[in-house]
Amino acid sequence: MLGVEKVKKSFDGFVAINGVSFSLKKGEICSIIGPNGAGKTTLFNLITGHLPIDEGKLIFKDEDITNRRPYQICRLGIGRSFQRTNIFPRLTVYQNIQAAVLVHRGKSFTFLRPVDFFFQQETEEILERVGLNEYAGTVSGSLSYGFQKQLELGIALASEPELLLLDEPTAGMSAQETHHTMELIGKITREKGLTLLFTEHDMEVVFSISQRIMVLHQGRLIAEGDPGEIRRNPEVQKVYLGEGR
Repeated sequence: MLGVEKVKKSFDGFVAINGVSFSLKKGEICSIIGPNGAGKTTLFNLITGHLPIDEGKLIFKDEDITNRRPYQICRLGIGRSFQRTNIFPRLTVYQNIQAAVLVHRGKSFTFLRPVDFFFQQETEEILERVGLNEYAGTVSGSLSYGFQKQLELGIALASEPELLLLDEPTAGMSAQETHHTMELIGKITREKGLTLLFTEHDMEVVFSISQRIMVLHQGRLIAEGDPGEIRRNPEVQKVYLGEGR
């Protein structure tokens, strides 16, 4: 589904991503781990068009998407969430999802005129899927952080992605919120047949949900395998998981 081929990115001489290559198959649940500064978010920004690639290629469903604009990549079927919540805090939960639905459908939106029933129904279905239908009328900025991340997931789903990229989906959450969020993400991924690629620092989350794990260190991909292989990899233990873990 996705092919990342020898991708490089530098900032003022600093090499942030150095020749990274990997591929994702349809329906896979994969994670990328690595220390802070390893290049995880930069890699996501390259895949989704938020940063230009210096060298290399991105192939999505046999189409070259290298250096396409974010909206073009989104319309092809790649959705994304961010480390920090990317919502409209003064709008209600319902309005956030509805705006995302309308934008994806190529419609201008205003809350001063009625919206077609079809879009209302789609909005309500997404709210139910992410467990926020009870909070539809709540101003988004007043939600707990965990619920704001669920809302951001709903916004990403409004673009009808086939590949979903989640950047630290449980960052800043309590243990209870983390468990709930990952259960929700797993359920949605299975129900909709999505391909999932996520970054995460919580190793319990990573090893519990990932079918395949990739390890990024100083901009290079140093290991790739199933959870058992990654746990046993001596280089991973040394640079990330810690000696003796």
